[in-house]
Amino acid sequence: MVRGFPKLFESPGEGFGWASAWPWRGRQYYTRGLIQAALVRVGQGQEGAVSHINTRFPLICRKYHRSHPLGIFFGESPLDSLFLLVLFEIVFIICTTSIIRFLLKPLKQPRVISEMIGGIIVGPSILGRNKKFAEAMLPDNSQFVVRTLGIMAFMYFMFIAGIKMDFTLLKRCGRKHVYIAVTGVIIPTATSAAVAFLTRKSMDPELAKVSSIGAITTSLAVTSFPVLNPILKDLNLLSSEMGRMAIVTAVIGDAIGINIVIAFEAAKQGEGDSLDAVWYLISLVILLAFICIAVRRTMLWIVHKTPVGKPVSQGYIVGILLGVLVMGFLTDMFGMAIANGPLWLGLVIPDGPPLGATLVERTETLIMEIFMPFAFAVVGMYTDVYAMFEFGWSGLSPLFGMIVTGYISKLLGTLIPSLLCQMPFRDSLTLSLMMSLRGQVELLLYIHWIDKLIIGVPPFTLLVLSTVVITGIAGPLISFLYDPTRPYMVNKRRTIQHHPPDTELRLVVCVHEEESVAGLINLLEVSCPTVDSPFSIYSLHLIELIGRGIPLLVDYENEEHSPEYTNDDAIHNTLKLYSETRGELKFNAFTALAPMRSMYQNICELALDNKATLIILPFHKEYPNNLEGTQILRRGVQSVNIKVLSHAPCSVGVLVDKGNFRNPMHAAGGSMRRHHFVVLFLGGADAREALAYADRMVGNLDVSLTVIRFLSFNHEGDDEMEKKLDDGLVTWFWVKNESNERVRYREVVVRNGAETVASIQVVNDEAYCDLWIVGRYQGINGKLLEGLEAWSEDNELGVIGDYVASIDFGSTASVLVMQQQVLRGQGPPKLGWKKRLSSFNNSRSSMFLCSS
Repeated sequence: MVRGFPKLFESPGEGFGWASAWPWRGRQYYTRGLIQAALVRVGQGQEGAVSHINTRFPLICRKYHRSHPLGIFFGESPLDSLFLLVLFEIVFIICTTSIIRFLLKPLKQPRVISEMIGGIIVGPSILGRNKKFAEAMLPDNSQFVVRTLGIMAFMYFMFIAGIKMDFTLLKRCGRKHVYIAVTGVIIPTATSAAVAFLTRKSMDPELAKVSSIGAITTSLAVTSFPVLNPILKDLNLLSSEMGRMAIVTAVIGDAIGINIVIAFEAAKQGEGDSLDAVWYLISLVILLAFICIAVRRTMLWIVHKTPVGKPVSQGYIVGILLGVLVMGFLTDMFGMAIANGPLWLGLVIPDGPPLGATLVERTETLIMEIFMPFAFAVVGMYTDVYAMFEFGWSGLSPLFGMIVTGYISKLLGTLIPSLLCQMPFRDSLTLSLMMSLRGQVELLLYIHWIDKLIIGVPPFTLLVLSTVVITGIAGPLISFLYDPTRPYMVNKRRTIQHHPPDTELRLVVCVHEEESVAGLINLLEVSCPTVDSPFSIYSLHLIELIGRGIPLLVDYENEEHSPEYTNDDAIHNTLKLYSETRGELKFNAFTALAPMRSMYQNICELALDNKATLIILPFHKEYPNNLEGTQILRRGVQSVNIKVLSHAPCSVGVLVDKGNFRNPMHAAGGSMRRHHFVVLFLGGADAREALAYADRMVGNLDVSLTVIRFLSFNHEGDDEMEKKLDDGLVTWFWVKNESNERVRYREVVVRNGAETVASIQVVNDEAYCDLWIVGRYQGINGKLLEGLEAWSEDNELGVIGDYVASIDFGSTASVLVMQQQVLRGQGPPKLGWKKRLSSFNNSRSSMFLCSS
């Protein structure tokens, strides 16, 4: 028996009472190492070794690897098995964080807040306070597994963030971004450091060191890209003007912060021996050189070896993911923060397709949904509100003063420079709140500090709670203060109906896939661009943002923005080739990489900046030519279209392309057959826009047009003002085209929606139609649609547009649905009737009459 061994069980936690009540608290893992070293020294005859530690922490003896239980039917608990216990903890932690996220979502809280609160609930502050829960769910052996998984989750989170981060933004940022970023780092660092040195005498000795003060003040001053990017994505502000500015400012701040952190890490290493700091810097330089030269060239070689349009080999992906663990091992071995290596590895991987996009696409869901809850559980296990209260205000007041001063000065340090740069106050305040957001990176730093013995559990708890409070307040305030769609609702008319004749018409043409290009070219051709009224086309290729954290708008007139997205683009090359065959077309190519949720902001902003009159969107369903009656859904496109229709600064057209047009580029020498278009005029602003656009098409000698106006029996349900506007435009159109043999005009009087669709069906049966042109639904007399609303599936087309585009209608003609611009103050377009005029049973009978 080892002499002095019983002394280890005396007075557990004496001297650090807050650290002994819970085995995961404070300096647990450091202490275990001390105990093991002391036992070795005792075995070598150094009896005083154990007595030196018995006043600090107890020695916990536990059997770590228990045998698998026979089962609950033999009276054994499944939680006695470490394997089953960890499986149950996985399910419990993920379910807890998911429930909290669901409950806080209506409050506009970022996801990171829900996950931090979920971790705190699991820890000793709430559920872990109960001894039975702690003994059953979080014994010390399972805590080790949870902590290991949590640290690995942080490593892979930083790796993914590194892939998404784009330091090339530093080359393109303006003086305003640099000025705001630098000021926003220097001011809070200086003010919080001043508070720290004023209260230094009352600090814990470890916290009072210059290196510790520098680390904490820097964390309060720097807003990290890995934190800001997912929060802005949650708030759907990633593609907004303020979102892009905040991202660029954060990247500049990160470039400054990384260097400051390295400097203070070196200072920390040199506290014992200055030579240690030298070796730290040497190992750092060697590691960075290896990553930037050898690893970077390897990643570029992988990209070069991958064929265009093909996925990266699975072997390369596995090797890179293993490299994350290797980098974590190396940085920890050299005394650096363990997440630095994975972050640097991610930074040297080319973002976007094929390598960066493949890595993010294959790993992000697993990391964020399965592993990251463990990271927040680790944070929660270290967080103990009761220990913080027991520790007392006197020990925490210096740190609290640094935190409050740092956050206030960060807010003011961003707000004041923004105002000096002539930014509106509301936008400046929004940017200041964005730069105050805190999250995963700060939590990882806190864990790093507690492992380095800079802070204990009470200061750690205070830092975590301050992070929850600051981000929890800033997130909803940002949503309240900043509306990214506000600039899109303009007062000036930008519609086809009000466009001056014989002037340039500007159109934004949106493309998701190559299959949409032919239909858009056909539509542009029949829209009759002329020398007196030329078209200026802004082609926008929309690509979902994968493998990048920063949205990108590529202007093909300036290829230096992102060359990898400007080479061999078949979509833009086809449109450019078409524009070169027509002297009346001016072509401008753009590519937007953005999340689907915020892609509409790129479309609306491009239309606003270029004063476009019309945005043309492809329908979210594709109709293959060789598969009659088949529809292919484009994921996410419908939500993009609906948001554009709600916020567009000009008129919008949604094209349902069924591939029935002949390619106009091959129709030389008048060989193109005449197209027959039909306008279904049901009244209202959208119908007037449809008729105005059809009037332009009549200028094309290969187009014949039939206009059918639907009127309510005895004028029932008519809006007098809308009726007068409709009469004025229809009269102008008919007077203009009365002598045109290619134009026909008819009026149909109907009593309800059943008669409306029956009349449309008659038109479809009488003559072949190439294109149906309809208004969406602004200002339509509800009587004309009575009984049809419940049967509409696609809100982006309106009731009649959805009907004529459906497979059940039996038409192979394409459909163009028009919506006239909604001016500022009018709000989003709404249905033209104030109340439902029929029940669901009437709807069923109406559709039965129509089909029969």
